[in-house]
Amino acid sequence: MRIDRMLGIVVVLLNRDRISAKSLADRFEVSVRTIYRDIESINLAGIPVVAYAGNNGGFGIMENYRLDRQVLTLQDMTSILTALKGVSPTFENNDLENVTEKILSLVPDNKMDILKQKFEELCIDILPWGLKQKPKEYLKEIQPAISQKKLISFDYMNMKGEFANRTVEPMTLVYKGYAWYLFAFCRTKNDYRIFKLIRMKNYIVQEEEFERKNQSYHEYMKKSIDESKLVNLVLRYAPKLKTQVEEYFEDDNIEYNSDGSMIVRIALPDDNWLHSTILSSGEHVEVLEPASLRKIIKEKAEKILRVYKHDIQLSQP
Repeated sequence: MRIDRMLGIVVVLLNRDRISAKSLADRFEVSVRTIYRDIESINLAGIPVVAYAGNNGGFGIMENYRLDRQVLTLQDMTSILTALKGVSPTFENNDLENVTEKILSLVPDNKMDILKQKFEELCIDILPWGLKQKPKEYLKEIQPAISQKKLISFDYMNMKGEFANRTVEPMTLVYKGYAWYLFAFCRTKNDYRIFKLIRMKNYIVQEEEFERKNQSYHEYMKKSIDESKLVNLVLRYAPKLKTQVEEYFEDDNIEYNSDGSMIVRIALPDDNWLHSTILSSGEHVEVLEPASLRKIIKEKAEKILRVYKHDIQLSQP
């Protein structure tokens, strides 16, 4: 998403003297034109980004701002504490509590009321709506198991509703798409896997320890994207979904029509997730290409229609 990318650009600029637009574009996998638009937005947000010309040119943050940022203001401490408060409810982690205490100790007594008021103005809650108790418990138990390099076993339900027992080497907890996942090396399958916490049952932390492998979650995800399985989509969205379209798609993927509708061109894996995402927009989106996906969505919509074709006659009490 654009906000995430802009935050990433700011972090890169704060840690480098200067960097070219091409390097930023390659790093964040967008066009140079998109980087220029992001830099403009960052400037408008009050962070002074300077463009340097020449062979060693590029973008950088004004030196005065670089020096000023070393001093934690009350607003800085509020931002850090707000982020920590958003994460800490999911873990029983003493390190997070210690960091929170250290930062709180820097706040003058006469500023504590202001700090409390700031907490009421902004809240970061990374837990999805309606998260069941079991995943919350698993989060608190899996994180120490990862740190202590202990095996865990559980019954796991696949997409077909079938359960199978798994023994894994837990490596990384991942929050993605409003849900928690575990990246691990599965000894049952002798390969790396990603498990959705909500599908775990009968979870057990074992005493046996393991030696952590070098594979990282980010490397795994990069390798797992099979470009040959990507399908080039052309979607037409109704004007009503303008906000959602601009939130989830890059500017370069969106083409605006005179009637307010939008054409989105993007390459995505053709799977159940894609089908569900398209159907979730109901009558406000139409698949223009490819014809094969258009047929799939049409058939699924017809099946839904058959379910609701006849009114249910409810018996009177």
